[in-house]
Amino acid sequence: MTKAAQKSAFIKWLKSTVADILKEICDRRREDVIKNRKERPIATLQNEIKSHSSPRPFADNLKAKAAAKEIGLIAEVKRASPSQGEIRPDISPIEVATAYENNGASCLSVLTEPHWFKGHDKYIAQIKQNVDLPILRKDFMIDPYQIVESRCIGADCILIIMAALSDMQAGELCAAAREYDMDILVEVHDFAERDRVFNAGLEFDLLGINNRNLKTMQIDLDTSIKLSKDLPGDTIVVCESGLNTHDDILRMNEHDIYCFLIGTSLMKQPDIALATRKILGA
Repeated sequence: MTKAAQKSAFIKWLKSTVADILKEICDRRREDVIKNRKERPIATLQNEIKSHSSPRPFADNLKAKAAAKEIGLIAEVKRASPSQGEIRPDISPIEVATAYENNGASCLSVLTEPHWFKGHDKYIAQIKQNVDLPILRKDFMIDPYQIVESRCIGADCILIIMAALSDMQAGELCAAAREYDMDILVEVHDFAERDRVFNAGLEFDLLGINNRNLKTMQIDLDTSIKLSKDLPGDTIVVCESGLNTHDDILRMNEHDIYCFLIGTSLMKQPDIALATRKILGA
């Protein structure tokens, strides 16, 4: 087999593997939803929400930063990922979140997917009691039940991953989030997904552009630069994946991108407080 043929075969295998992982994660979350519905019916969650305070201003915090041309950092609490494996198995969610808050983060992202990312719903509840920053629930949303669940555990914003959803599913989830006064971060990876968001008329607050190519798993910061062009004037872009240094941030600033979701590069550092200050240029 020639080198070109080997490369083609590898890319074909990688595409199918990534697609399988995404499908497997979503299928597993559907099983979790079925289980959770039985243990905590939606009516139970809705009753609990009545005693909760209003969601914190996740999107507004970032919009204010972008308007002032300042860095809006969504700092992520993340134990593991399918591509990285265990990143920080000894995680103390409250300590990490507090370090982020005390060193310049504008918002938090908290992984709750338990099987591949080793997250847990309780992390949000714990952090909410100890930190004042607004919180994004980072998970794979595939059912409106998860939106109500997100509000119940204390999330202020939810993530809609277009690669995992049809336009109809995304619309249903966005509508549910609005019903519960939650902000919405819609994530895209390419032009096709970006166009779907606007063509479907989805109501959202922030457009996340993930620099990771789901077909090759390669990261290219030019993705955010390219996909952020020719957007409606009021669209706030959140650059995701591959941000490792303050210079990466400054490069995005040159293209009027001021909001960032950063997890792995911060969680890998022994001193998360120092790492947060450094990436912000403090």
